[in-house]
Parts: sequence; structure tokens; C-alpha cells
Amino acid sequence: MSHVITVHSDLSAGKINRNIYGHFSEHLGRCIYEGLWVGEDSAIPNTDGIRNDVLAALKKLGIPVLRWPGGCFADEYHWKDGIGPREGRKQMVNTHWGGVVENNHFGTHEFLRLCELLDCEPYISGNVGSGTVQEMSEWVEYMTFDGVSPMAKWREQNGRQQPWQLKYFGVGNENWGCGGNMRPEYYADLYRRYQTYVRNYGENKIYKIACGPNVDDYHWMETVMREAHPYMDAISLHYYTIPGEFWTRRGRQPDSRIRNGSIH
Repeated sequence: MSHVITVHSDLSAGKINRNIYGHFSEHLGRCIYEGLWVGEDSAIPNTDGIRNDVLAALKKLGIPVLRWPGGCFADEYHWKDGIGPREGRKQMVNTHWGGVVENNHFGTHEFLRLCELLDCEPYISGNVGSGTVQEMSEWVEYMTFDGVSPMAKWREQNGRQQPWQLKYFGVGNENWGCGGNMRPEYYADLYRRYQTYVRNYGENKIYKIACGPNVDDYHWMETVMREAHPYMDAISLHYYTIPGEFWTRRGRQPDSRIRNGSIH
């Protein structure tokens, strides 16, 4: 038996996109509250309310991009409840992760401050499942518009004069399941509508990301790619591992996100 090895010396090695090592910060368990966020008045050493020990650990990882607020949580999150003086923010029930009541002290300003401290790109996941087109449009304006407008003025009143640079924006997430139990045809039409109002303001150019399939749902992938492709820059891919006993002990169904990526 003979073996043949062919060496293609004329081909250069490929380069792995660093964003494949991105992370997500979802409101599940103690990921946000007690994990990332303790508040400025906490006895735990912090920078602007964000834990110093967690910051140090995350900096060692060299995170290139960080997504927030979810996950399942994203499609029931209403951003206007998480800005302004913290004592006046609305509380909400986290129906996806334990039914706990959250005080919304960790919101848009706090997340974008976290990304500044980590020197990573923020990735905002917009609410298509229970949110409105206007709500999504105004969120983008609030974060990125450098001019005179109601949202820009509101941002300034809340302590941020200059807009943030925002590159990545997900138009919905897990919309085949907890994000609305949608059919791909319906989601594709919603995506086309919602993304229209995710505007580019000034020099800020947003990379729009559509919700991709759950594991090997080829019908979802083919439908969304066919119907919405001209209006997207990327599509997310969802793959889940099953921890099994871990979730059984906590009375949860095995639907935990372990990996989420995007492709062009």
C-alpha cells in the first residue's frame, strides 16, 4: 500500500476572523447582576459599578465583540426602561430565566461602558419579538446620532454627550423559538421591515445581522437567505449542547445557548 502527500506550497494559510472568539452577556442566572454588575456603592471593588475582578478576567481573554442583552431575554427587553436615573427605572420580570425581578440598573449606558473598559466592539441584539419598529429605530438613534434630535437630546440629558460607535446590531434573535415562535417566511418579512429603520448616522456604519436557524433547520436558513439576503450583512447560526443533568436539576428544559456565531 502506498500513500501520496501533496503539498500546495503556493497556497497561503487562511486567517481566522477574531470575532469567532466573541462572547455574549445575557441576563441569565448571575451573569449580569452580581456577575458583571454590582453598582457603584457596592463593597465589591468596581469601576462605574462593574466588578473589577471580572473586568480583569475578561481583559485577559481579549474579547473582540460582546453581545447584549440576550438571547431569549433580548426579545422581551425594552431599552427605554434601562436608561436615566437608576432609582426611577422600571422593574421587570425575567420570564425566561427564573422569573426573577430585575431593577434595570444595567442598561444601555452601563453595557456600552463595559465594552469601553474591555476595549471590545458592542453587539446590540434588538427586540423584534415583542418590540416595535419605532422602539428599535429610536434605540439606534439614541446610541449613534450626533446631532439635534429627541433621542440625542435624551442621551445628553442622561450624561452622554458624544454618541457611541456601534458596529453590530442583531435584528431579532431566536425568533423561531423564544423570540416569537415565528415561521421563517414571517420572520424574513419582519426582518426586511425592521432593518429598514436601523439607520446609519454620520460615520457610524451598522453591520446588520439576521436571525439564523436553530441547529440544522435548513428550511429556515434557505427561506431567510432567499427573502432577506439583500438587506443583511450577516446571519447568526445557533448551535446548542445539552448539559443534561445540569438543567434537569434546575427544572429547566435543555435549551441553553452554548455557542452563537455569525456568518457573512
